[in-house]
Amino acid sequence: MLQAPSVGTPDDIPLEAVARDEEGYFIDTGDWHPGLIGPLAVEVGLELSPERLDIVHYVRSYFERDQRVPEARTVLKHMAHRWGKEKGTRRYLYRLFPGGYAQQACKMAGMRKPLKLMLDI
Repeated sequence: MLQAPSVGTPDDIPLEAVARDEEGYFIDTGDWHPGLIGPLAVEVGLELSPERLDIVHYVRSYFERDQRVPEARTVLKHMAHRWGKEKGTRRYLYRLFPGGYAQQACKMAGMRKPLKLMLDI
């Protein structure tokens, strides 16, 4: 009896197999899965921390709910709510993502390249 080839789940797709643009943003956001956060963090030059993971998961859940990437000010409100007003600042966001919120956090969350960079205000 012939068996159909096994089809991997999205969680099985390695980063190398994901279609991305020349800057490393995802072409299809549906290709992202949580198992890619680690390799993407290495690629953007960051160590994973609980706060970075929280932001990446927040960006992803916001996108899945609203079909758009949250602007930085929305992320700042989230940070202030989660960790207190002293950490809900642009300065702290840039400490977490020194290469830029869009350039690091959004890539780690599997986003397409934003058309406008109102993400980094």
